[in-house]
Amino acid sequence: MNSGPIHSPPVAAVEAPRADLIDRLVSLSKQRGFVFPSSEIYGGINALYDFGPLGTRMRRNIRNRWWRAMIELRDDIEPIETSIIMNPQVWVASGHVAGFADPLVDCTGRCRKRWRADHIANERAERGKDPAVVACPECDGRLTEARQFNLMFKTFVGPVEDAAAQVYLRPETAQGMFVNFANVLNATRRRLPFGIAQNGRSFRNEISPGNFIFRLREFEQMEMEYFCKPGTDEELFAYWCDERLRWFIEDLGVRRDRLRLRPHEKGELAHYAKAANDVEYLFPFGWSELEGIANRTDFDLRAHQEHSGRDLSYFDADANERVIPYVIEPAVGVDRIFITLLCDAYDEEEVRGEKRVVMHLHPDVAPVQVAVLPLSKRAELCEVAGRLEHELRPRFATEYDETQSIGRRYRRQDEIGTPLAITVDFDSLEDHGVTIRERDGMTQVRVPMTGLADALRDQLEESRGRSLHRAAGSESSG
Repeated sequence: MNSGPIHSPPVAAVEAPRADLIDRLVSLSKQRGFVFPSSEIYGGINALYDFGPLGTRMRRNIRNRWWRAMIELRDDIEPIETSIIMNPQVWVASGHVAGFADPLVDCTGRCRKRWRADHIANERAERGKDPAVVACPECDGRLTEARQFNLMFKTFVGPVEDAAAQVYLRPETAQGMFVNFANVLNATRRRLPFGIAQNGRSFRNEISPGNFIFRLREFEQMEMEYFCKPGTDEELFAYWCDERLRWFIEDLGVRRDRLRLRPHEKGELAHYAKAANDVEYLFPFGWSELEGIANRTDFDLRAHQEHSGRDLSYFDADANERVIPYVIEPAVGVDRIFITLLCDAYDEEEVRGEKRVVMHLHPDVAPVQVAVLPLSKRAELCEVAGRLEHELRPRFATEYDETQSIGRRYRRQDEIGTPLAITVDFDSLEDHGVTIRERDGMTQVRVPMTGLADALRDQLEESRGRSLHRAAGSESSG
């Protein structure tokens, strides 16, 4: 465990992102190939998005960073992959069928939109309307009485669409780990405490999704259930809160002054939770959840044991007794991290009278680490640059680009967050050297091709250091 907690900064010290940042990110994401509206040629579909070439690479990097920190670098957590469609009794036992619902209201006025009743005040405030007035945020129309709306998507297994064949698309990955607790325990012979982790798709029929990819109907989760002896849960809950906050700062380079841990009040705790903290980020639309850490007690294992009739207890050899383990759950969405990194990295500055957009992405999450650019389209330069890119590809995430002027190509790489760009020029044909340009300071250094891979490795390590320095609060931008 780490030596000490990471404390949230005082709110007064926080510099909020610019109010129009989401609109700018939507435009940049489509233009550069991070995110596209799903089914756009047919008019799209609300709260569903596709991820383009750069977005797909970046999402994989996010998953890899989480996987490495949560599984590869630890000796107490096992991975698992469970089915999206499960026996519907799983969701009865977990409480989702009876209680996984939000209050829904309909506008009876001009727009006829539907809203979450508990979000009306915030929705009105975002549109510059009086949040104290209970009316439609869009057209000020009268709202219906609230009714409960279950968020799970329903479908059918088999050829007959009747109640007996009805199943659900999972709204979370957690239950797959709970129902496999005994299987993993028997297969690995683990002793408490230990965790089970997985990454996968989940689905929620959100009433009022929005803010780009912040809240989606199809999303990707990275969750871990850490099973422990009752009585040790409070210490482990505190540990995992600190550990997950630290991961965002040190592994992803998210700025500390835009992060905080917010404890849930008693009235907002989930029915299964003894305690819960959110790692929150200061988005352009305010402080909102990035990751949740919950002390779920023994609720899930006990519920599944009672409903299934299967023994889900753990035999504690030291105490010579059987116990139902308590569970600490850190749960985060890939998409939620993705939008956080874009918000946190985006910057604009003036360079020689022109605006430069730059993404200060950590080099281990940037979709491209090293861009190889011939100075012009001359065949001899392109041949050398193409050969270099192929040689570097096994060690770095690379991209080759020969289109447009070199200045425009630098700007494109800045916009997608590429830490380093290599320029092959006419001198390269004579001195066998290339120029490495660094993204943040736009500094350039000449190095020989023979030592290029080592020089890039060293510069990327310096870039990691700058990212950590920035995350720690020594720089501000955005």
